[in-house]
Amino acid sequence: MNRRSVAGRLAALAAVTATLGGCAPDGGDDGAASPVSAPPGSTAQRTPGSGGTSARTPQGTLLVTDFGADTVTFVDPAGRGTAAGLGSVRVGTAPYGIALGEDGTAWVATAEGVAAVDTRTRVRTALVPHRTDTGPVTTGEYRGGGMGIALSPDGSRVYVGVNVPGGKGTLEVVDTERREVTRVVPVGRRPFDVDVSRDGRQVYATNHDSFDVSVVDTGDWTARRIEVAPYGTEGGLGSWLKPHYAAVRPSDGALLLPFEGERLAVVDPGTGRVRIEDMTANTHQHGVTAGADGTLYVVGTGPIDPSEDDGPSLTVRTPEGDERVVPLDGPHETVALSADGRTAYVSGGFTRDGYWNGLSAVDVATGRVTRLPVGERPLAVAVLGGQGTGAG
Repeated sequence: MNRRSVAGRLAALAAVTATLGGCAPDGGDDGAASPVSAPPGSTAQRTPGSGGTSARTPQGTLLVTDFGADTVTFVDPAGRGTAAGLGSVRVGTAPYGIALGEDGTAWVATAEGVAAVDTRTRVRTALVPHRTDTGPVTTGEYRGGGMGIALSPDGSRVYVGVNVPGGKGTLEVVDTERREVTRVVPVGRRPFDVDVSRDGRQVYATNHDSFDVSVVDTGDWTARRIEVAPYGTEGGLGSWLKPHYAAVRPSDGALLLPFEGERLAVVDPGTGRVRIEDMTANTHQHGVTAGADGTLYVVGTGPIDPSEDDGPSLTVRTPEGDERVVPLDGPHETVALSADGRTAYVSGGFTRDGYWNGLSAVDVATGRVTRLPVGERPLAVAVLGGQGTGAG
C-alpha cells in the first residue's frame, strides 16, 4: 500500500487544490448548474407523466435522491433504469440524504427542509421546513440545508444535519408524527452524514469542514466534539483530507470513517479515542456502509493526484480487515446494500464535478459491475426492504 508521508501528501494536494478547489467549502461553483430558486408551490408531489399509483411499489426497488433536480427517483433493480410506471416524486430543491422507515416512509434531506415520501404510493406527504437560517435556497455542492439524515431506532424522530454556508451547522430533530422540527443542536461545519447508535441514545454528525464528529446525547441534547483527522488539519478549509461519511460497526458501535484508501479511523464515541487501521485502495474515499455481518463497503471517488492515486472503486472489507477492491468506471458517492447483501448499489452523483447520471450495481461475490442509467446526479440510495441507505 502507498504510505506517503503527511508532508508529501499535503504538498501534492496544495497544487491540486489550487487548480480544482478540492473539497473545500464556500469556494465557488462545483460544475453543477447555476443556483435556482425553490420549485414553485410546496404541494407538488409527483413529476408529470410519472404514472399512476394503482400499483404498489415492489420490495427491492431502489430510491435515489436527484441532487441535480428536485426529485427522488424510483429505480428498477433488475437493471432497466427507471421502473416503468413508478417514475419520480418532487421533494424539494437539491435532495441529499435519505432515511427509510419501517413504515415505508422515506425521509429526504433537501435545501428547503425534510420531505416525507410514502414509498408505497409514491407521493410526498409532507415538507418540514428547516428552522435553521441557511440563507437563499440554492443548488450545488456548497448549498445550505439538509445533508446527512437518519432515523431513531423507534422511528419517532428524524435527525438531519443542516449546512449553514460559511458557518457551523446544526442537527435538527423532526418529530415524525407531528412532522415539525422540535429541537436544534449546534454541530460542526457541513454535516455530510448523520448516524445513530443502536440504542438511540446518541446521534453522530460527521462534519466535513471541521475535521470532526459531533456526538449528540438524545437525553439532554448536549454535544461533544471528537476530532477525526488522521492526516492532521494543516490544510484547513482547503484540505481534501477530511471526513465525509461514517458507518456504525454492528459488533460494538464504533464509528468507521475511511480516508484516501489508506487509513480507516475507528472511533470510540464513548471515550473519544481514535485508532487508525490500514486500507489498500489508494483513492479519495467518500460513502461507506456496513452490512449486517460487519462487512464494510467503501466508495472510492477517484484520485486527488492522478500521478500517484488510483481511480474510482468499491472496497469490500471483512470484519477481520481483509480487503477486496472492485474498480469502478467514473466517480461515485454513496453505497447501499440489497436485502440479501449480495448486491451493492453505488451512486454516480458525486458531490463534485465529474458525476454521471446512474448507479453501479456491484455483485459482491464476483465483483461484476452493471451500470444503470437513472436520475439527475443521483447521490443517496435507499433499498426498499434493504440493509441500509447510501447516507452512511
